[in-house]
Amino acid sequence: MFTMRFDMRAPDFGAPKADLYKAALEMAEWGESRGCAAIQVCEHHRSRDGYLPAPMIMASAIAARTKNIPVQVAALIVPLHDPVELAEQMAVLDIVSSGRVSYVVAIGYVPAEYAQFGREMKGRGKRLEESVRVMQRLWRGEEFEYEGRAVKVTPLPHSPGGPVLMMGGGVAVTAKRAARLGLGMVAMGTDPNLETIYQEACKAEGIEPGMCLNPVSGAPMSAFVARDPDQAWAKWGPHLLHDAQAYAEWMGDDIDSATKSIASSVEELRAEKGNYQILSVDEAVSEIRDSGILLTQPLCGGMPIDYAWESLTTIVDDVLPQVKS
Repeated sequence: MFTMRFDMRAPDFGAPKADLYKAALEMAEWGESRGCAAIQVCEHHRSRDGYLPAPMIMASAIAARTKNIPVQVAALIVPLHDPVELAEQMAVLDIVSSGRVSYVVAIGYVPAEYAQFGREMKGRGKRLEESVRVMQRLWRGEEFEYEGRAVKVTPLPHSPGGPVLMMGGGVAVTAKRAARLGLGMVAMGTDPNLETIYQEACKAEGIEPGMCLNPVSGAPMSAFVARDPDQAWAKWGPHLLHDAQAYAEWMGDDIDSATKSIASSVEELRAEKGNYQILSVDEAVSEIRDSGILLTQPLCGGMPIDYAWESLTTIVDDVLPQVKS
C-alpha cells in the first residue's frame, strides 16, 4: 500500500551518507513485511550532494536483504553506458533477484553527466533505442558484431528475454520510441494525451500496448505522514526543499515534470501541495483509498534517520490499519 524511493542525496546539513545507505537497506527489509509494495532507486552523476550514481549496486544490495519485493531502477540513463556491459550487469542482477528488478530506461537531461562520460547529448535518443535493441538481442542469447566487436552475454538472465524494461519520458517522441521497442511507458505527468499517443503508436507498430503510467499533476510522489504536520514541516521541510530545488536546478526552464517545484522556501513548497507533501494520518488514509498507493521518499534530501522512521512507522502503525479496516 506504499512504496519507497531512495536517491541517497546527502547534503552537508543532513544525515551522514554512510548512515543513509545503512538505513535504506534496513528500511527495505523492514518494509517488505509491512505493506511496502515496491522499492525504487535512481541514477544521477556529479551531484554536489552525492546523488546515487550506481543504482544497480544499490538494487543488488536491496535484493540481497529482501525476498519478494519488486525493485525498480527508475530511471537508468542508458546512453551514458556501454550496452553490452549493461546487459551483463542486468543479467546477473536478474539472476540474483530472481527477476524482481525492473528498469525505467531514459535518455537523461543533465549535460554535465554526458560530459563526464565523454558522450554527446545530441543523438542520445537514437543511442538509447540502439542500446535497448542490443541488450534485447544479447538477452536472447544471440552472438553478433556490435561497433566492430564480437559480443555475447553469459550467463543469460533468469527472466526469459531479459528483465522488464519501461520507457521513461514526457513527450510524444518518447511514446513512439516505447512502441517501436515494445516497451511499456512511464510518463512525467506533463501531457495528459501521452497515453493515447502511446496506444496509437503501438497500434501502428502492430503490437499490444504495455502498461502506461502518467502521473496526475499535483499528486504526491514524495509523501510523508505525520501526526502533527505543522511540526513535521518545521523539522522535515528544509530537506524536502533541498530535494525540490536540486531537481529544479537540473531541469532548468526547458524541462517540465509533474514533480517539478518552483518553491524558494519551505512555506512555498508546502503551499504548492504538489509532489512534496506531509500528510496527516487521515489525509494519508484518503490518499491510499483514492489512488491505491502512497508514494514515499523516506530519506528525501538527506533526511535525518529518526525523522524518516517517524514517517514510516506512522504509515504502518496508524494509516494502514485504517485502510485495511
